[in-house]
Amino acid sequence: MSTKVRAMTKRTSLSLPPGLSITEWRHLGRQMFVISDSSAWWLGDWLIYGETYYPDRYKRAVLETSLDYQTLRNYAWVARKFTLSRRRDKLSFQHHAEVAGLPEGEQDIWLTRAEQGGWSRNELRRRIKSGRHEAGSVEKGSLIKMNILSERKERWQRAAESVERDLLDWIVETLDAAALAAVEDQVDADAAGL
Repeated sequence: MSTKVRAMTKRTSLSLPPGLSITEWRHLGRQMFVISDSSAWWLGDWLIYGETYYPDRYKRAVLETSLDYQTLRNYAWVARKFTLSRRRDKLSFQHHAEVAGLPEGEQDIWLTRAEQGGWSRNELRRRIKSGRHEAGSVEKGSLIKMNILSERKERWQRAAESVERDLLDWIVETLDAAALAAVEDQVDADAAGL
């Protein structure tokens, strides 16, 4: 059954007709979510394309989109982690972002579980965290200790909470993104002959 809603869209508004049924309202909401979610993939792919042709792509992208640099980096990072054939249409961009830092095999396992279980992004995050601890699969690596000012820790904690992340996960993700950016910037500089 197809629903045709005569919604008026403008750049900054959506006007809905009176008497809209709950089915039509839900259908419209789903369509808007799909467009919003798809745009994250589109921006990521757009940035990856720009890597090939435009060395100053992020500066241009920030100007073109009015999005901040880190947001654009995250879109490109997630898009780069998932070839088109590995992206799951039934899951959101945010589901993919949750597993992007895992090895490919684990990404696929967790995305399949989320798809089959109908998990939200938050549920996927919770299950990954508990699953990795239960299985004892928390990777062993180098231990890094830092002494930081309490104001800095509080600022980092607020930043982590603003994106619904655990502080340590946020620190690792932020450092990974910064490392990737530094490497990409060096590749861009080398390509430009700087």
